[in-house]
Amino acid sequence: MTIGWHFDNTYSKLPDIFSSKISPIKVKKPDLIILNNNLTKKLELDFSKINNEDLSQLFSGNLLPKDSKTIAQAYAGHQFGHFTMLGDGRATLMGEHVTKDNERFDIQFKGSGITPFSRNGDGRAALGPMLREYIISEAMHALNIPTTRSLAVVKTGEDVVRENILQGAILTRVASSHLRVGTFQYIAARQNENELKTLVNYTVDRHYPNIKQSKNQALDLLKVLMEKQINLVINWMRVGFIHGVMNTDNMTISGETIDYGPCAFMDTYDPQTVFSSIDQLGRYAYFNQPSITKWNLARFAECLIPLIDKDKNKAIQIVTEEINNFEKIYEIKWLNMMRDKLGLFGEDPKDQVLILDLLTWMHQNKTDYTNTFCYLMNEKIQNNKIFYNENFIIWKKRWEERLKLNNNTPEKYLKLMKSVNPLVIPRNHKVEEALKFANNNDLNLVKKLIKILEKPYENQNGINEYQSTAPASDQKYQTFCGT
Repeated sequence: MTIGWHFDNTYSKLPDIFSSKISPIKVKKPDLIILNNNLTKKLELDFSKINNEDLSQLFSGNLLPKDSKTIAQAYAGHQFGHFTMLGDGRATLMGEHVTKDNERFDIQFKGSGITPFSRNGDGRAALGPMLREYIISEAMHALNIPTTRSLAVVKTGEDVVRENILQGAILTRVASSHLRVGTFQYIAARQNENELKTLVNYTVDRHYPNIKQSKNQALDLLKVLMEKQINLVINWMRVGFIHGVMNTDNMTISGETIDYGPCAFMDTYDPQTVFSSIDQLGRYAYFNQPSITKWNLARFAECLIPLIDKDKNKAIQIVTEEINNFEKIYEIKWLNMMRDKLGLFGEDPKDQVLILDLLTWMHQNKTDYTNTFCYLMNEKIQNNKIFYNENFIIWKKRWEERLKLNNNTPEKYLKLMKSVNPLVIPRNHKVEEALKFANNNDLNLVKKLIKILEKPYENQNGINEYQSTAPASDQKYQTFCGT
């Protein structure tokens, strides 16, 4: 195939303990239903001369490109706080594709069949969850949030049994790597220091060559990952994104969002919002995401202790001090993010109170998180009556006074606000509506939704219905992990 693949499969060359060599399980009747043309350009791939049948064979794993090296990666993870040995139970890494600019990307099949890590699972995926990941991951990319991306979805022509019988599908996922906190946990649990050094060296070479000459690589790796993950969760909080399953195996070392299972975007502002059907206690609720990020980073730090200092007690003290910096760093970054959302330049001692008063009002009045900031940017949205509320009008006057500080102008603050406040997000009811039609073999709504979400900061024609909150319902909206 003269597509432009250029594979250089470094992870498969690591010792056997890191992965298992395995091929995707072939499927009966693959049918490519969506291909990400924007991403193919970034990857410098050209599928224009390949017919749909051959593309379906390729993106199902039935037909593999030359020089691909398919493996399932080993990792562990704390799932809802409980440690488990895991691994790719329904995913196969096709290989590492390298562009002319030396950008390296993992190309992975999700839903490609049983692996040695499947733990009694069927290794398959259903159409709905794979399209969901495609929609949300591409929306996150358009929102300027680090994320894995989706290249293609293929229907397998086979049924998948979950609560019901569903259409099977395979997603092709693209990531800068699939290294996770759980990868380090897996190796650390083996208590082999040489293996741990191998993993740290590989990670630094692949993602953070700027710390290669560091006197304490492991400590600097912890520092850089903490910075990356704080920035990531700040971005989630900025747009009202709730990951839903922040297990340590779903925290990447690259700082990308990964695994769009029971994820969703918050409509009505409520810090305790939970969408995941399996998160009964709210461990991964919206307002808990920063503290869980810190908890996950602490688990990462534990893995690195043998390499941070030969004196174990000293190493523990060093990483404890580092992890305890989290709150201070997060608070500063969160405050600056909220200043951006409100168009505020510089700092004022009253900023935090101003911000918290707005969030409190939003919570008490059950206002829409995204649309509140749209209203403040003078964007026309439906159902504006709530903003005639007396308390909001008083708050708005305080905000307008604060806007006048630091040589601010309407042109400046609106430009700032419009760069960080999306006009459209993947509204849960619109995602579900599109997936319902897709399950009935109609992809028009999925494609329309994806197109609109490509430009979330632009005022496009015909987006009103995508800005409206979900219709009132007695049923709580829930999402599922798809396994």
